[in-house]
Amino acid sequence: MNTREGEFDHLITFREVEFDKDVARLHEWHHKPHVIPFWQQNFPYDQYQTHLKKLLADTHQTLYIGELDGIPMCYWESYWASDDVIANYYDAEETDQGIHLLIGPECYLGKGLALPILRAMTAYQFTEEQTMRIVAEPDIRNKKMIHVFKKCGFIPIKEIDLPDKKGLLMVCEREVFYRRWKDVPFRNGECV
Repeated sequence: MNTREGEFDHLITFREVEFDKDVARLHEWHHKPHVIPFWQQNFPYDQYQTHLKKLLADTHQTLYIGELDGIPMCYWESYWASDDVIANYYDAEETDQGIHLLIGPECYLGKGLALPILRAMTAYQFTEEQTMRIVAEPDIRNKKMIHVFKKCGFIPIKEIDLPDKKGLLMVCEREVFYRRWKDVPFRNGECV
């Protein structure tokens, strides 16, 4: 996949979270010092298992593991915004999708990977032909991710007081995304 910053010589893939395969990994990632302040899901293992089962049973969202060259390195929640708490903060359309993400292992931080993987997931969400916009609400303190969302094509709308954080509501319009990123090829769950 090519980026405006230069060549990106990695394969990004997404697969749905599988409880037995991923619960220990996700529990570990949610206990990372760079994740805890923004996700606040550093529960004891038994509690995290119950939490993940509840998330997986929630039909308004799909959970994904993102892999870079076949190695799991990030977690995504793709959700229908009209069925989410975020719908209380803006005029959500039925086909709007939302996005949450984290990079798990520290070795992937600071490597310039956040933008390419966000681009890939955003492109994947836009494969739903009726989706015209994607929303995000990063923690207002997470300046690095807000910067990455902006570079991807998300526009800041307003600060919002969510039940678990103060977030920045951001919106990415399909037309803006594809005008900015004409080179985002996507097929069969893989960004190439």
